[in-house]
Order: sequence, then C-alpha cells, then structure tokens
Amino acid sequence: MTTTEITHSTFTLERHYAAPPATVFSAWADPSVKARWFAGPDAEHELDFRVGGRERAIGRHDGRVLTFEAHYQDIVPGERIVSCSTLSAGDALSTVSITTVEFVPDADGTRLVLTEQGTYLPGHEQPAWREQGTASQLDALAAELDAAATRG
Repeated sequence: MTTTEITHSTFTLERHYAAPPATVFSAWADPSVKARWFAGPDAEHELDFRVGGRERAIGRHDGRVLTFEAHYQDIVPGERIVSCSTLSAGDALSTVSITTVEFVPDADGTRLVLTEQGTYLPGHEQPAWREQGTASQLDALAAELDAAATRG
C-alpha cells in the first residue's frame, strides 16, 4: 500500500482598496471585470455569480492546462462571498478549497479579507504557491479598480 500525505493549510490575505465595498464587490460579481483581473487575457473564463452558481477559468502555467472551478455557497452583496473550489492540472485534481471573501467598510474605502482553507493533494500544488497566486490576483484587482477610477 502506498502512503501519500495530504497537506491542509489556511491563509488569510488582507488588502485595502480606495473604493467603497459595493464597487469592490462588483469587481467580483461582474463577469467581464472579473475575467480581466482574475483569469487574465489568455484564459477562458465563465461566471454565473449567484448562490448555486459556478465559475470556471481555464489557462496554462508552465505548459500545463490548469482548470479552476468554484461553486458559490453564500453571497451577501457588498459584504461577503463564500465558495468551494477545485484546481486541476490536466486531468489530475490538485486542490480543494473553501474561500471566504469579506468586504469591510473602512474610513476611506474597503478592507478586503480573504481566507482560504485548502486541501493540497500529493505531488501537485503547494500552499505557498496558492497564497502567492492569490496575492497576485488581489494585486491585479487593485490595478483594475485604479483603472476604473481613472476612467471615471
């Protein structure tokens, strides 16, 4: 019998955005906006943003096809999003996660708190890689919000 270890990990990322919670929340809910900052220009992206809805992004990294799929469990507009997701590399399941995104009003904008609880299957993604990738997406969200503010 082969023994393989599964890694469990939780991380929390916080960001401050100079936009009200409704605006930041909308960047998660609007399919075209989310595709720009979340999936990138070369990925396929679908978003059915509602409780029971699904999100799917397919892209490439280091020559591998990566498929992210999320199902929305709880949505409170302007306040929080809770989803369950998987990430697969080719046909191999890599991670299973629960993610909570909170939008907290702050004096001059929004404090976003993202907590992800993940199960990382052996031989695939590492928790540090997922945290780094998620942090990069939140930075891309900042750029998207800044660009929208400039467009006015």
